[in-house]
Amino acid sequence: MITDIEDFFTKGCGRCPRFETPDCSVQRWQGGLNALRQICRDQGLVEVVKWGHACYMHAGRNIAIIGAFRGDFRLTFFNAALLRDPVGLMERQGENTQHPDMIRFTDSAQVAARTATIAAYLTEAKGYAAAGITPPKQPREIELPDELIEALDADPELAEAFHALTPGRQKSYAFNLNTAKTPATRIARITKFRPHILAGKGALER
Repeated sequence: MITDIEDFFTKGCGRCPRFETPDCSVQRWQGGLNALRQICRDQGLVEVVKWGHACYMHAGRNIAIIGAFRGDFRLTFFNAALLRDPVGLMERQGENTQHPDMIRFTDSAQVAARTATIAAYLTEAKGYAAAGITPPKQPREIELPDELIEALDADPELAEAFHALTPGRQKSYAFNLNTAKTPATRIARITKFRPHILAGKGALER
């Protein structure tokens, strides 16, 4: 995966063979992705690379992440349960997503039309981050570490594959990740586990 933020907007995320080719999704949506980037920068957000994508932070917290896919590109919000979404612009990533957490674009021109709304949502999210407000935790049968929750929020393909796993396989990942002592170790394991999850396997399956 990439580590340089400029690479995301010019070459892609580096997670598939289409990286740095004309077939990369970033190439298709480059105009819209750069427009989203400018909106986030105009809000004074800190721009970093996480999970191979452009991620935006404020007060030490993740605010939103940009992703490009074959059929659309997205701005996905962390802690989206806090956002009010008065115009109903937010969508769920999938049927297992608890709250609408993303704005989906199927045309780069849609970004300009939604600039004011996107900026308002980012401002609201910044306020919660600065105040240290987080949404109440929803009870889960399987307690997933925060790093995995964030990775699933940022990666729709991974989220769909993970939620399709049997409860036992999901638990195998939760157990393995929860035994890690540091967030960095958990993030590294998630990256390593991604191909297994997409293949429908458990943490210990080969």
